[in-house]
This record gives sequence, C-alpha cells and structure tokens, in this order.
Amino acid sequence: MTRLRVLCAAVALACASGQVLAATASHNAAAEKFLTLANADKLGTPVYMQVQQMFAQRFAQTKAPAAKQPVLASYQAKANAALDSAIGWNKLKPKMVDLYTQTFTEQELKDLVKFYESPLGKKVLREMPKVTQQSAQLTQQSLEPAVPVVNKLLEDMTKELDPNAGKAAVPAKK
Repeated sequence: MTRLRVLCAAVALACASGQVLAATASHNAAAEKFLTLANADKLGTPVYMQVQQMFAQRFAQTKAPAAKQPVLASYQAKANAALDSAIGWNKLKPKMVDLYTQTFTEQELKDLVKFYESPLGKKVLREMPKVTQQSAQLTQQSLEPAVPVVNKLLEDMTKELDPNAGKAAVPAKK
C-alpha cells in the first residue's frame, strides 16, 4: 500500500512538473515574441556605434595616413567581437527573457504583444526612438543653465567641509 502511495505521489509530481514546464515555456515564448516586436536585439547598437566612433576619432587624432585604414578596421572588428561576447543578443536574450518573465505575467506579455502588433503599437515602436532622443536633447538643453549653479554648490560645499580645499599650496619656508 505504501508503494502505491509513493507511486501515486511521484506520478502527481511528474504531472505537475510538466504543467509548470509548459507554463514556463509559453511564458518565455510570450516574452521572446514581445522582445522581437520591441526590437530588443537592437538595444546594443548605440554602444557599438559609440565604440566604433571612439576608434575612428583615435585614428584621426594619430593623423595616420589613409593607407593605415585597414588597421582601424581591424581594431574596430576586434572591438565588435569583444562587445559581442559581452552584450551580443545571444548573451543578452536569456537575461532579457528572465527579466520580462519576472516583471510581467504571461497574460500581460500577450497583451503587450497584441498592442505592439496593432497600428498604434507599430507607430509607438517606430517613433519612440526618435521621441526618446528628442526628449533627451530637450532635457540636456534645459539642464545647461543649472550646470554652473550645481558646480558652484559643489565647490561651496567642498569649501565648507574642508576650508583648505580651495587654497593653493603654500611653499614651505626654509
């Protein structure tokens, strides 16, 4: 009789585990579909572009002749490979799926997918990068007048905390 109970419990546990795995798989699939619609695989593109630009600027600063352009291309390719190993989509995707499945229920992800497949959702996806960039520019422009004020406040706080901080070092007398 005890064996029968153990066997029944094992069967019940196996069935429950199968349902959990199926639910997890469908939840992951919903997250993956959302990430695909949201073009999440392109999240690293600005980083790649910035690194490429850094190499091009350094190349220009060295005043290397045009004949050395292959050297630049070689280092840019090596930088891309280093970035791929750190933030390539194949590295980020599992982490992003985990993030989204922990943040959103499966139904919420399905609702997001439905929205982003709608005409308005497609427009949001298409326009949001431009709107975000323009928002950042507006914020930066609006912030400019505050920068000197904040810097002065930092300087004042430093002086208040350490009165000798702003004074030039006086040479020691012999």
